[in-house]
Amino acid sequence: MFLAWKEIKYSKTRFALIIGVVVLISYLVFFLTGLAYGLAQENRTSIDKWDATGIILADESNLNINMSMFPKDQMDEVDAEETASLGIASSVIQLEEETDDDSKINVTFFGIDGDEFITPEITDGDMFSDANEVVGDLSLKEEEGYEIGDELSLAGMDTTVTLVGFTENSKFNVAPVLYTDHETYQHIRASGFGEREEEIISAIVVRTADDTLEEVSIGTDDLELYEINEFISNLPGYNAQVLTFGLMIGFLVLIAAMIIGIFIYVLTLQKSSMLGVMKAQGISSTYIGKSVVGQTFLLSTIGVLTGLGLTLGTGLALPNAVPFQNNGLFFVSITTLLIVVALLGAFFSVRTVVKIDPLEAID
Repeated sequence: MFLAWKEIKYSKTRFALIIGVVVLISYLVFFLTGLAYGLAQENRTSIDKWDATGIILADESNLNINMSMFPKDQMDEVDAEETASLGIASSVIQLEEETDDDSKINVTFFGIDGDEFITPEITDGDMFSDANEVVGDLSLKEEEGYEIGDELSLAGMDTTVTLVGFTENSKFNVAPVLYTDHETYQHIRASGFGEREEEIISAIVVRTADDTLEEVSIGTDDLELYEINEFISNLPGYNAQVLTFGLMIGFLVLIAAMIIGIFIYVLTLQKSSMLGVMKAQGISSTYIGKSVVGQTFLLSTIGVLTGLGLTLGTGLALPNAVPFQNNGLFFVSITTLLIVVALLGAFFSVRTVVKIDPLEAID
C-alpha cells in the first residue's frame, strides 16, 4: 500500500483523471438507479402504507382494481382478522377558480371508512369528517401549491370537494391520491358508471397477524383473494416498468464495472517497463502485485464513494416533481459490485506483472 500511495502522490494528474472517470461512471449509475426506483415507488406508495397482507377483488376483474366492483355488504362474507373497504375512482381536479387546462391534475380517489386500518396518518390539517371533504397526498401542496381549505372541482361533475388535510407518500399509478368517505366516493363513481341503489366498493383489504392468508375465508364465489405483492405486480404497467429499468440498470452497472476494470488493466500495462526495473532490483512479484491491488482499491473506492456522495447531494437539490428516491440496499450493492469488478481487473493486471521479464521490460 505504501508503494501504491507514493505513486498516486507522484503522478497526481494521471490518477486524478482516472478517479474522475470512476466518479462520473458511478454517479451516472447511482443517479439512474435512484430515478428508476423513485418512479417505480410512485406506483405503489399508497398501497405500501396499508401494511396489508392481501386484497379481495371481484372475481371477474382479472386483478385490475379499476374494473372491480361489488356491493359493500359482501364484506360480511369475508372472515379475516382485519378488513377494510376501499373504493377507487380516477378523476381530474383543478382549483375551482382556475379555468386553464394546465392547472388540471390527474388523481385517484380512495373511498374509505375513517376508522379502518388503511386510514392514512395526517401530516398537516385534519382527517375528513363530512361529505365532500378530502385528504390529499403531500405532493399536491409541494408541487402544485394546494392549501388546506382549497375548493377543488371535478371534471365532468358539478360537485366540488374541500381539501382539509395532507398525508405523505400516497400515490397510486403515479397519480396523487385523495382520500374521502364512502358517501363522496359513491357520488364520484356514479358519474362514470351510473347510480345504483346499493353501496359499491372496489376491494376489501385484508391484514393478518402472521402475514399469511391461510386463515382468511370467503363465503362467495363472486370474490377472489390475492396476496398484496401479487396485486402490486399486476398494477397496469408496473411490472413492465420495473423489468425495463431493472435490465437497463443491470447492464449499465455491468458495463461501468467492466470499464473501470479495463482502465486499471491498461494502466498496469503502461507501467510494465517500470515494473520490470523494480523486479530487476529484486522487488518480488508478490509485493508489486499487492501494490497494484491496493492502488486499485484506493482509486475505485475514492471514485465510487465520491460518485455516491454526489448522487445523495443531487437528490437533496432536485425538485419534488422529480421521482428520485434513495435505496440503501441498491446503493450498497452497486458500490460493492463496482469496487469488486475493479479489483478483478487488478488481479488480471497482477498476472501480467508476474509474467514480466525484467530484461525485456528494460529493453
